[in-house]
Amino acid sequence: MNQLEATKTNIQQLEQQISRLLDMKRKLEQENTSLLARQESLVVERATLLGRNEQARHRVEGVLNRLKAMEKV
Repeated sequence: MNQLEATKTNIQQLEQQISRLLDMKRKLEQENTSLLARQESLVVERATLLGRNEQARHRVEGVLNRLKAMEKV
């Protein structure tokens, strides 16, 4: 193999590596986008659950207060 053929082979190998890296970059970008969307969804879900938990806590406190008031009578 002469110098020119070796150089061509090296260039082809580099092109293949670059192609694989670009594919990997695209896949990682898609995965990142998906993960960010999932994170946002989970943040919204958490906020909803915290709100529902707070509402339930207030209802339970109200029931307890009414029961305490009934005991005093």
